[in-house]
Amino acid sequence: MPRPSQQIDQALLASARELFPAAGCAGLSVRALAEHAGVSPGMFHYHFGSKERFLRTLLTGVYEEMFGSLAAQAALPAEPVGRLRAALGLLARFARSNRQLLARLWLDAMAGEAVARDFFRDNAPRHIGLVLQLLGAGQAAGALKPMPPLQAFAFVMGAVPMPMIFAAGLIDSGLVPPGGRTAFDAQVMSDEAIDARIELALGALTSPKTAPARRRRR
Repeated sequence: MPRPSQQIDQALLASARELFPAAGCAGLSVRALAEHAGVSPGMFHYHFGSKERFLRTLLTGVYEEMFGSLAAQAALPAEPVGRLRAALGLLARFARSNRQLLARLWLDAMAGEAVARDFFRDNAPRHIGLVLQLLGAGQAAGALKPMPPLQAFAFVMGAVPMPMIFAAGLIDSGLVPPGGRTAFDAQVMSDEAIDARIELALGALTSPKTAPARRRRR
């Protein structure tokens, strides 16, 4: 059975996941957070010491959940394009589940918030490096077209996970009519839409030498 102190930790972190997208680093109030979690502000300070330490714990936890799964997926004994396909699907679904938090974090980083900037500086190279590794493996195997690695990375990330964060902001902010949200959810956010974009992106990157073989397998 979890210790009561662990339950308080988790309650505060769970509340922060709900409140952070609207409040951001600067606006997240310890008092509001404690009230939402049903604990006293003193317990917040007892467990985390400061809001900065709390935010770093929150964001690290969110990221490590994703990266642990991504690293495990990338290490599977499968052919490179299959591992890349699975990695892109995992990143897209993570972005979909956390799109409001990630969008707010990006805005905070652009505004100069130290916690947000440190988060991207410390963590972005990890998943970027992993995807670049998978792209490189696909190119080395002759399955993907030879092209500058960062160009390939920008293409697949822009096509697959990024719409979840940036374009979805228009929907979540209420800037389109309700019918638009229904269409967006179906055509951009659904599992079927994610998988379709992955196949379009991989099709564009597939080496002409292997494209006929891929078509015959389908």
